[in-house]
Amino acid sequence: MEPLLNTKHGHNQIKICVSGAAETGHCGVDALEKAKELGREIARQGAVLVTGATNGFPMWAAIGVKEVGGISIGISPAASEKEHVQVYKLPLDYMDLIMYTGFGYPGRDLLLTRCADAVICGCGRIGTIHEFTIAFEDNKPIGIFEGPWEMGDQLKEIIDKGHRPNTKIIIGNNPKKIVEDLIALVKKDKIAEYKV
Repeated sequence: MEPLLNTKHGHNQIKICVSGAAETGHCGVDALEKAKELGREIARQGAVLVTGATNGFPMWAAIGVKEVGGISIGISPAASEKEHVQVYKLPLDYMDLIMYTGFGYPGRDLLLTRCADAVICGCGRIGTIHEFTIAFEDNKPIGIFEGPWEMGDQLKEIIDKGHRPNTKIIIGNNPKKIVEDLIALVKKDKIAEYKV
C-alpha cells in the first residue's frame, strides 16, 4: 500500500512531536540554536512538527520549522484560544494550527504523543518524561536528542532501570541523523502495519 508513504497530501505526512521544557533556564547556552536546527530538519525532511503549543524548547523547534517553510501544529492543554493565552500563558506564534483539548497538561500529553508518528525528547523536565513514557508504552519511535542538558542522561537511566528493551529508540546529538532514523522507523512500521 504505497500511498501511505506518499507525502503529496498533508494527511500522509509523517508527524514528529518535539517534547521539551517551556522553562529553559537549565538547557544551556546553545539550546535555542539546537532546537531550531531540529525543527528545520523536521521540515526539510518533509515531516510536520507537532508540539504542546508551548514556550521554550518546543517553540524554538517551531521557529526552525517556520524558517524553512514547514508546517507546525500545536496541541494545547486549554479548551479555547482565550484560555490558552490568558490562563495558561501560552503563545500563538509559529503554529499553523492549534488544537484546543481542554484536558490540561496530563491529557494534552496523551493526545500530543498519540497523534504523532514519532516523538523527539530534547531539553526537558517532568512533562518531557511524561511524554516519553507515554510514547514508550505506545511503542512509538522515540528520539532522545542529546545536548548540553541533563534530559538525555535521565531518559537513558529510565530505559536502563525500566528492564524492558525497546528497539525503537534513537539516541544522538545530530538533528539530521536523528530525524532521518526516526522517519525510517516510522516508514518501516507503516509498511509492516499494512502488510498484515
